[in-house]
Amino acid sequence: MPRKRAPEAISEDEAVGRPELDEAPRIQPVPEPEPRRDIVVAGASAGGVRAFRDLVANLPRDLPASIFFVLHVSPEFPSFLPDVLSMAGPLPAVHPSDGDPIRHGRIYVAPPDMHLLVERARVRVVHGPRENRHRPALDPLFRSAAMAYGERVVGIVLTGVLNDGSAGLAAIKSRGGITVVQDPEEAAFSAMPRNALKRLPVDHVLKVRAIATLINRLSREPIPRKEERPVSENMEKETRVAYLDPAVLDTEKKPGRPSAFSCPECHGVLWEINEGEMVRYRCRVGHAYSAESLAEAQGESVERALWSALRVLEERISFLKRLKEDASHRGVSTLADHFEEKRAEAERNAGFVRDALLRNPKE
Repeated sequence: MPRKRAPEAISEDEAVGRPELDEAPRIQPVPEPEPRRDIVVAGASAGGVRAFRDLVANLPRDLPASIFFVLHVSPEFPSFLPDVLSMAGPLPAVHPSDGDPIRHGRIYVAPPDMHLLVERARVRVVHGPRENRHRPALDPLFRSAAMAYGERVVGIVLTGVLNDGSAGLAAIKSRGGITVVQDPEEAAFSAMPRNALKRLPVDHVLKVRAIATLINRLSREPIPRKEERPVSENMEKETRVAYLDPAVLDTEKKPGRPSAFSCPECHGVLWEINEGEMVRYRCRVGHAYSAESLAEAQGESVERALWSALRVLEERISFLKRLKEDASHRGVSTLADHFEEKRAEAERNAGFVRDALLRNPKE
């Protein structure tokens, strides 16, 4: 009679996100394989579709890693990026559902108006607070991956404007992961890569095709065993904010210190967080800004306020004109003159507001 084979023993890190197996008796312990850099997180803004397409076109079909993409997109329209990427390269791309298992050889794309986050062995898709005026945003994805997988993470910032992703790369680097930035000379919009390079010592600055080669190599090379770098208290808190965790939102101990500025979105107090070359802001309910994105958001608030002021002034001009005509019709010249004086003042103020709007108040 043939001898029965003992059940195979599977370590936690043999494959990311393998379905849980029923416990079986082990004949002998199996040493865990050396970890590899098999969690790849990447993000882009303007020009990102082409960059992502070129990246996946140069990845192999048997890539032993999981890819996570964030692209700044409008919340008003559906995204067809998974279809575009699935046709561009050999790996399937999907908009994941909350709680999906993480599998190698698959690309997970953040759905519109949702943050894409990484936990051990599963994907999270949540409608958390915007960061850097975006949802999805790069920083929450990068931060969550760094917290969950540490040195196994490769973080990549591609083409785009402003500086989403810089703080996330810093989180990845603090946990021993690898940081990569697209060569600004190649990027369609170089601001995001250049801002990342200004704010931290990045491990690699490469063109997109070379980034694909690097991903393939790093996913197959064992990481030398060394002491794991700890998760900082701020990283853990900021990661949990994306879930609107009440234990974090309700505490009085916030990252950083209160600033003199208010959140452009909810008007709450902003806490200022200083991290070396980076200054960031976060409010009580989790909206987060870099210094540059806060300035942009304030500019938009100013424009909204000016349009509102112009509307009120135009309504006031029309109403005062009617009151003047009514007073003149009744023969009350003194009152008519009073309303005309007020109407002229409102007209002058409306002119100032029109001039401000025409000069672009966001600049």
